[in-house]
Amino acid sequence: MRLFYAIFLPEDVRKALVEAQGLVARYRGWKEVPPHQLHLTLLFLGERPAGELEDLAALGHRLGRLQPPFTARIRGTGYFPNEGTPRVWFAKAEGEGLVALAEGLRQEVLGLLGPEALEAGGDKPFKPHITLARRKAPAPRVPPVVFGLEWPVTEFALVRSELRPRGPVYTILERFPLRGEHGREQEESLGERPEDH
Repeated sequence: MRLFYAIFLPEDVRKALVEAQGLVARYRGWKEVPPHQLHLTLLFLGERPAGELEDLAALGHRLGRLQPPFTARIRGTGYFPNEGTPRVWFAKAEGEGLVALAEGLRQEVLGLLGPEALEAGGDKPFKPHITLARRKAPAPRVPPVVFGLEWPVTEFALVRSELRPRGPVYTILERFPLRGEHGREQEESLGERPEDH
């Protein structure tokens, strides 16, 4: 199954992004991402055997216990690639916890499954973004959009992506609450134990 870790967006943030999508809706060449599918990918895993699901879920819970909640922000839009003909129009995301969470997942997956698990694209530099539309035919660029959005990130998810003729279908397989305080308390209590000889 095709898997990735992601953060999904609260309703108010989704609504603001959907309003921005109206800018490309007038051009036939762009196809907007459906509102309920708007998300921020933390790590793309590609095709993985079903037998790995339990380990990938355990990894998510383990990282969630260590990572505290944080605030994410969206300030503006951009294109992939930035030069030449764009394929993707996206909203730029930022927040200190985003990089820590994405890098933590990358390291955990490397340790669990080895480097081949990241060959599907997880080895690319992490650029936090939310894809708003994909270019399917010749279409002009739209002017930049400026946002002042922010939201508290309190969980992330393991997601299955099924490719269908009308577009991908996403299914959240498991959610992982961020509980940084709990994780630190556990580490501190473990650190206070006398070493076994």
